[in-house]
Amino acid sequence: MTREEFKARTKAYALRVINVVDALPRDMAAKTLGLQLLRSGTSVAANYRAAVRARSTADFISKMGIVEEETDESLLWMELLIDSHRMKRERLAGLMQEGGEILAITVASIKTARRRK
Repeated sequence: MTREEFKARTKAYALRVINVVDALPRDMAAKTLGLQLLRSGTSVAANYRAAVRARSTADFISKMGIVEEETDESLLWMELLIDSHRMKRERLAGLMQEGGEILAITVASIKTARRRK
């Protein structure tokens, strides 16, 4: 997968997160979890774009580490939405699968960059 393809993929992920957050109930817990998901889910795309523009391998690894953390955090917020019965598992299954795949690609990219360093 090229950098441009992964940029598009993380942006699509962020847009899907926005749509999920917009569909949440309006209670306090859902709003709080939704805001957290919105921040971390959109951050995945923003931080990947920053990683693409890294000035060095070390900078790339550092920024990709943020992508890894934000993707994993997004998965946590989705799990909490499901476990607290704010959203059905079926509604989030595809987005969670995509998050898992983005996470795996990110970890693999970090490992490759570390080997090349």
